[in-house]
Amino acid sequence: MKYYELNNSEKEILKDYDKGEFSSVAKDKDRKKYQEYVKNTVNKTKNINIRLSERDIQKIKAKALRKGIPYQTLITSLVHQYADK
Repeated sequence: MKYYELNNSEKEILKDYDKGEFSSVAKDKDRKKYQEYVKNTVNKTKNINIRLSERDIQKIKAKALRKGIPYQTLITSLVHQYADK
C-alpha cells in the first residue's frame, strides 16, 4: 500500500469524516442515477476475436446443442467460470 503524506486541511477532513460529520448530499433520484451508471459500467460486455480450430468449434457447437443453448453462450459461460476460479 502506498503511503501519502496529508496536509493539514486533508487531515482535518479525514478527522471530521471519522467522526461521522459528513453526510451524502446526493438526492435519491441522483443516487439511483449514479447506481445505474455503476451497474452499466460493471456489466459491460466487449466483443473479442479469437482463433479456434474448426474441430474445437464443432465440438463446442455439439455440446451447446445438447444443452439447448447457443454455442457463444456456452463459450462465454466457460470463460466466466475460468475467470472466477
